Amino acid sequence: MTATLEQRLTELEVRVSFIDDTMAVLSDTVAVHDRNLFALRNAIEALRIDLQSVRGSLGSAAQDEPPPPHY
Repeated sequence: MTATLEQRLTELEVRVSFIDDTMAVLSDTVAVHDRNLFALRNAIEALRIDLQSVRGSLGSAAQDEPPPPHY
């Protein structure tokens, strides 16, 4: 009976060890994804600002031009 209890305890310790390792790997993965997401958000914000400035410069120039000849 003692051997069975020791075997069960050993099996539980092994499982907990695997779970701890898996959680550490998942935590590292989430941290990497969080950093990547932050960088992507910053890049999108920079692109949005650039697009607004391009739209602003095109919008004023297009209004000053006469219509094309086919109008």
